[in-house]
Amino acid sequence: MDSQMNYGSDYKYIPVTSVGSGMGMEVLPDIFHYTIQIVNIFLVGKPDTNDFVLVDAGMPGSAEKIISVTEERFGANSRPKAIILTHGHFDHVGAIIELVEHWKVPVYAHENEIPYLIGQKSYPEPDPTVEGGMVAKMSPFFPNEAINLGKNVMPLPTDGSIPSMPEFKWIYTPGHSPGHVSFFRESDRVLIAGDAFITVKQENLFKVLTQDKEISGPPRYLTTDWKAAKESVHKLASLKPTIALTGHGSPLSGELLTESLDKLDKNFDKIAKPDYGKYIN
Repeated sequence: MDSQMNYGSDYKYIPVTSVGSGMGMEVLPDIFHYTIQIVNIFLVGKPDTNDFVLVDAGMPGSAEKIISVTEERFGANSRPKAIILTHGHFDHVGAIIELVEHWKVPVYAHENEIPYLIGQKSYPEPDPTVEGGMVAKMSPFFPNEAINLGKNVMPLPTDGSIPSMPEFKWIYTPGHSPGHVSFFRESDRVLIAGDAFITVKQENLFKVLTQDKEISGPPRYLTTDWKAAKESVHKLASLKPTIALTGHGSPLSGELLTESLDKLDKNFDKIAKPDYGKYIN
């Protein structure tokens, strides 16, 4: 492993999974959705072009699976042009060092997320006291220390463009993390929302395991700025996406997405924001 790159000392495999783990689907001809344990990754680009990116980097210990899924879709020895991060929490960068070493590709994230990806800052500790359920109670075991990608990670361009995702623009959607971003394509109104909102109630262990579909706010145990999180959901709802791909849960589209996202936007404090927890003002 490159001595410049390292995970935090609390990096470890998390033994939790869901019924959707190991399942992939072609959402659109150029977007492939794949679930690793309890989190989603996305391959964006048409298979016949070999011009694609990976959005987010899965759970700890998942590098071999991500490489395998990539090669199944794009061919042997294929590699993305870049890895684009919605944010840097452990379940979105769990395999990133191994992937960077294997593919020799750059990583991009919002400038406010970079300190957590170059060893300068650790994320606030997860909140096990937050209202929600068993996953929240388990959250102290989740890694939160800064990883160090060194010079392999760069800030996203300030003009909203995304390297090697020419039709998409990044949208600043903080709250769940300081530099959280979502990705939107105007032509077909496809939204990759990361954890700004999700389509499963992530605090509830039963719903995580069964992937019971339900639009929800960001995972409560790792969200530290609820005012910003609310504003981010409003920003995304105003885009009126036709398809939403989220960091946790299944893709949502059509009338169900429109009605559910509008309801979340209008009732964020009731639906998403917990009644208590150490990050509740």
